[in-house]
Amino acid sequence: MVVNLAGAPVIGRWTERYKSEIARSRVDLPHAYLSALERVDDRPAAYVSASAIGYYGMSRTATFTETSPPGDDFLARVCVAWEDEAARASALGMRVAIVRTGLVLGRNGGALTPLLPLFRAGFGGPVASGEQWTSWVHLDDHVGIFLLAIDGHAGALNSTAPNPVKNRDFTRALAAAVHRPAVLPAPEFGIKLLFGEGASVVTEGQRVLPEAALAAGYTFRYPEITEACASLV
Repeated sequence: MVVNLAGAPVIGRWTERYKSEIARSRVDLPHAYLSALERVDDRPAAYVSASAIGYYGMSRTATFTETSPPGDDFLARVCVAWEDEAARASALGMRVAIVRTGLVLGRNGGALTPLLPLFRAGFGGPVASGEQWTSWVHLDDHVGIFLLAIDGHAGALNSTAPNPVKNRDFTRALAAAVHRPAVLPAPEFGIKLLFGEGASVVTEGQRVLPEAALAAGYTFRYPEITEACASLV
């Protein structure tokens, strides 16, 4: 079995050079691997690939599930190409599973690493309007969904908790977990100055539901943001 988690971080300033690196690390590398695998007779039985909920495009109003069509922004196009490469493994006789990852919350690394020092110092607050959706997942459940994919699932799985929240509610839950106020908003223009085009990941957001994982019988350990934040800090 092959589990492909490779990919340059999405959060950052999207210069043309960095956008190329985001795409290359997700598309060119698996293309080279699978092309080499075509020349091998004894192949793995399954290919499990990471992807991202960026597949669906950004929206403040839509709700997305695994059956929703892809978006048409930069990140969506990268995810489509990423998944198209993974699908090549099917023609090689391998079971293919795709894990579309949301905002992963864990103790070491992930989204909380840059946020916790700010919130613990009392400098936390909503991003832009705070109305954009945050489709998050606790690291324990993220691992659980990958295990679901490894153990036999075929097709796409959204790795997001069943209860996405607005950014302002995510902010309140994290602030409550560290016993600090969250009253200092991060203005949208400042986020755009810092991240350029990549700011859309945090200022627009998406409401994504894990229908396939729930249908497969997966039980989330942390379905609610309040309990997830409390367990991590």
